[in-house]
Amino acid sequence: MSDVGSVRPEHAAAIAEWDYEADVVVVGYGVAGASAAIEAARAGADVLVLERTGGWGGAAALSGGFIYLGGGTALQKALGFEDTPENMEKYMTAALGPGVDEAKIHDYCQGSVEHFDWLVAQGVPFKEEFWGEPGWEPPADQGLMYSGGENAAPYNTIATPAPRGHLPQMADKHTGEKGGGYMLMKPLTDMAESLGVRAEYDLRLQRLIVDEAGGVVGVVAKRYGKLVHVRARKGVVLATGSFAYNQDMIEAYTPLLINRPAAAIEEHDGIGIRVAQALGAQLAHMDAIEVAIFADPQVMVRGILVNGRGQRYIPEDSYPSHIGQATLIRQSNEAFLIIDESALEEAQNTVSSAAAMRSQPPTWVADSVEELESDIGFPAGVLQATVEVYNRHAKDGADPLLGKKPEWVKPIGTPLAAYDLRNRTGGFTLGGLKTDLDSRVLHVSGDPIPGLFAAGRCTSGICAGGYASGASLGDGSFFGRRAGRAAAKS
Repeated sequence: MSDVGSVRPEHAAAIAEWDYEADVVVVGYGVAGASAAIEAARAGADVLVLERTGGWGGAAALSGGFIYLGGGTALQKALGFEDTPENMEKYMTAALGPGVDEAKIHDYCQGSVEHFDWLVAQGVPFKEEFWGEPGWEPPADQGLMYSGGENAAPYNTIATPAPRGHLPQMADKHTGEKGGGYMLMKPLTDMAESLGVRAEYDLRLQRLIVDEAGGVVGVVAKRYGKLVHVRARKGVVLATGSFAYNQDMIEAYTPLLINRPAAAIEEHDGIGIRVAQALGAQLAHMDAIEVAIFADPQVMVRGILVNGRGQRYIPEDSYPSHIGQATLIRQSNEAFLIIDESALEEAQNTVSSAAAMRSQPPTWVADSVEELESDIGFPAGVLQATVEVYNRHAKDGADPLLGKKPEWVKPIGTPLAAYDLRNRTGGFTLGGLKTDLDSRVLHVSGDPIPGLFAAGRCTSGICAGGYASGASLGDGSFFGRRAGRAAAKS
């Protein structure tokens, strides 16, 4: 946790001496901060980035690196996939809500091709290879995959499926340690440095500094216990990440994540949100969460998922985050994966970035559905009825109940097993500061707060409830660029 005891703004008139000055001060050196710094520098501003850790990267550098882009990017076209901004917008409006910011979604989709080209121009590499298997991410350095369930029900009936998970190419990657996110951040920070962007590390944001009119003119930070005052002649850009590691905020806004592992970094403590709130900033979708289910998609897709009542509730070939959200939010975090022996053996012989999960043996093994039902503790007949209905249609390769794709629909045979997936979810927060299309932070009155801009997970971006892998890095970099340009011109 940061030292957030007092987030009330400080008045510039009370500051005798500034420790640092710049036209644009960016707080946080993840993907949103780096993108803001680049565009502010290109707009002619003197830019200073303040980072609380000892180096650049943030959560982005530790992530898988997906950037959610579409509308007909060069990579999509090279691999033979057709997409349009309008088609992308249909999917995102349906999948990332309810309550999405339609203006942001539209803007993001219309600018997606240009944003991909911009990333390439900064030196971010993408390999022209498609990965079409279920999974959290490709096992190697493939550059494109379905990362949001676009080709699964119900979204494949709403918009024409197109893969939009763009992944920077990374040799010898190690998922969760050094993956595609590193190869996103390294070129961006190198570009920022080449443009003259300065960076100061080990500085922890404390509060904002305002002038007599209430406009933001700087920040107070702390380094090794000493307060540091930083003047921003044009504007401050907050790019400080989510509030996933602020226990008080989790309890207040997203209680479903209490005691759930956060798929974020400990520096995501909500400080950027809190210092802006102290100026009257508006918040949006503070209850929105991304949820992961800790299970291998290659195994899930070959079985059936049932809830605590023994009933199927989601197509098993869905994007794993949709499965996680449905399990935690709508099924009281209760899920069981039912799979037969032959399907499990088939899954274990596939290549997947989540292969390590398969070393865990099933929780129960049985010779019949009736025996498995009893072992799990379901009321007599409920699981048998679920499997009977599923198998009745699966023998014809159909799933009329939930719409799983025919390629994954096969009858459940015996012997069979079940994995206990109760309490196997965790996630991070999606809500934050309400911003406009120029990434200006909005006051509760609806007016922009002068001199204050924000991007990334400290804001409410394109996700209002649902999620797609790459939405955070895509949203953060896209609107980070807007923040940098707007701050430089303010």
